[in-house]
Amino acid sequence: MLTTIYATAFYAASLLLAVALLRRIWLYAATPAPLKIPTTPAPLTKGGVALRMLREVTLFESLFKANKWIWLFGWIFHMALAVVLLRHLRYFLQPVPALIVLIQPVGVLAGFAMVAGLAALWARRFFVERIRYITGPSDHLMLALLMAIGCSGLAMKYLARTDIVAVKAFFLGLMYFDWRPLPADPALLVHLTLVLTLMVVFPFSKLLHAPGVFFSPSRNQADDSRERRHVPPSRLESTPRRA
Repeated sequence: MLTTIYATAFYAASLLLAVALLRRIWLYAATPAPLKIPTTPAPLTKGGVALRMLREVTLFESLFKANKWIWLFGWIFHMALAVVLLRHLRYFLQPVPALIVLIQPVGVLAGFAMVAGLAALWARRFFVERIRYITGPSDHLMLALLMAIGCSGLAMKYLARTDIVAVKAFFLGLMYFDWRPLPADPALLVHLTLVLTLMVVFPFSKLLHAPGVFFSPSRNQADDSRERRHVPPSRLESTPRRA
């Protein structure tokens, strides 16, 4: 019964996440951006824009220029999260690639770094007045959810160990539609329930800045307004044709 409930929940959450996320990305891509509003100094070519976007998503360049402390904690959290996600690929791949095997010890340390970065980002919403002023309940709830996921994962590593072989068999079974029993350990069930919750709320939350940054006109536009002038369609239709 437990296996059926969680297997069905993961199928439903995965479908919702994929459909809602693809719809949101489609809406981002379909939204017109006729005005040239890149944040200056801006690149003049598409190649420069690509390089700028690469720096933005890997180094958080604009945040670094705005606030060094927030940049530090934000970068630590996001990089640690990336390592933790890579570490979890071992539950979905068989055989496990050598690179994923190598990062397993680092992934454990990244779990602590992720929680520490989250704690610092959450603390600023209490202690920095201008940040506290614009913080709403949803901000606290999302941070609490992420923190709970990180802490419950670490708890399974150091306080309430679970049968990771059975956990891997469960997720491989989901992928191949060959369900295997899910361990009934409370810590594992709490962790998986929190992950399911995140999968459901992600496409409707502020966490959509992850794909949204690629569609930000202030970042993905080249500063070529003089070279590539935009003329509204109505203006084109009203302009008399020359003989």
